[in-house]
Amino acid sequence: MLMTLLTIIVKLADLYSMLIVVYVLMSWFPSMNGIIGDIYRTLGRVCDPYLNLFKKFIPPIGGMLDISPIVALLVLQFGVRLIVGIF
Repeated sequence: MLMTLLTIIVKLADLYSMLIVVYVLMSWFPSMNGIIGDIYRTLGRVCDPYLNLFKKFIPPIGGMLDISPIVALLVLQFGVRLIVGIF
């Protein structure tokens, strides 16, 4: 039972990480309309609350390069792996 729960937690964290990567990659493209814009806005509603935690403390490098998503992904993956390692 515990292994099943831990497996689900890892899979959910991996899925959320993938959503963050897609959201960040989509942000590189200007003006998104139609279904692509809808997907981008939906991903924003899912990913921004977590990413904003890191944007508060990590300013963009050179005013343009935002590394907070990288740190957010590392923290998410490290935290989940730490939880799994404890149990």
